Amino acid sequence: MPAPHPLPRYVYKILPSAPPSPIPEPYPLSDLDKKDGFIHLSTSSQVPKTADLFFTHSNSIWLFKIPLAKFSQEKVKWEDAGESTFPHLYGNFGGSDVEDVSEFKRQDGMTWGQVFQESGWLV
Repeated sequence: MPAPHPLPRYVYKILPSAPPSPIPEPYPLSDLDKKDGFIHLSTSSQVPKTADLFFTHSNSIWLFKIPLAKFSQEKVKWEDAGESTFPHLYGNFGGSDVEDVSEFKRQDGMTWGQVFQESGWLV
């Protein structure tokens, strides 16, 4: 799949729990990332929907904000996943690639989309 134009400034990694501090080099792969052979990432517009689909039972998630420019274009493939084209990193990243990390919490009855709409953190 072709990359979107223009390219987003950041990609995001959703984590189900707090990352280690400091963030290690390289970052340990999730079981899903190991199984699929790439690291699942999202653009800012994809994060709320991805969180609503895959983190429905969580009241807290963490996000890494990673500048896309940290990766060569050969390592990031834009691949179709349902209704959207998602960035998949073939390789790994580490703490030196992460620009920011933040925890997000939601209250009962809220969607992740509502949480992110209120936060203003996604760029």
